[in-house]
Amino acid sequence: MSAISLAPRALYQEVAELLRQRIFDGDLAPGSWIDEMKLAEEFGISRTPLREALKVLATEGLITMKVRRGAYVTEVSEKDLRDVYHLMSLLEADAARVVAEQASDEELAELSALHQLLEVNAGDRTRFFQANEAFHLRLLEVAGNRWRNQMVSDLRKVMKLNRHHSLFKSGRIEESLAEHRAILQALQQRSPADAAQAVTTHFSNGLRAAT
Repeated sequence: MSAISLAPRALYQEVAELLRQRIFDGDLAPGSWIDEMKLAEEFGISRTPLREALKVLATEGLITMKVRRGAYVTEVSEKDLRDVYHLMSLLEADAARVVAEQASDEELAELSALHQLLEVNAGDRTRFFQANEAFHLRLLEVAGNRWRNQMVSDLRKVMKLNRHHSLFKSGRIEESLAEHRAILQALQQRSPADAAQAVTTHFSNGLRAAT
């Protein structure tokens, strides 16, 4: 197999992104052992940048390092999932409160346009998932707290490890769509309390569907 062409900016970062995507795609399943020698040979690199990449993924919670056993793709327990959803709910509810209070009309229009992508893609799980993520990320961007954004970004990576993603459960897309309508309505009405509550409900129902 020919070596993968990697950009010169930072080899270990490129390798980390390749592995991250394989994990999200399910090619590297939760609980599976990372064969460093095989991957280094496949990528056409030494094991040093590969190990640096694994350290990056370990800080994100995607890889678990075990003493004298090597690196494994993290397995997400039900407690892990509940903890992640709890923190996501707190952080995004706070962001929604800020957006309801401070967003410009143009920013609310952007969120409305992203919501429309949810509406038109309700029959396509992949596109709905992408639109869902885009809406939440834009909500956080509008709220304008980069530290919160970084925390949510790391938590979302762990959420993607869940084999039984809530949106894959029968009927969950329709429920999620209704919840997003409630979030958008509260934002447009500039009601911070209602916006925060709508987000809290959204994550509570998402957790119920994911466990």
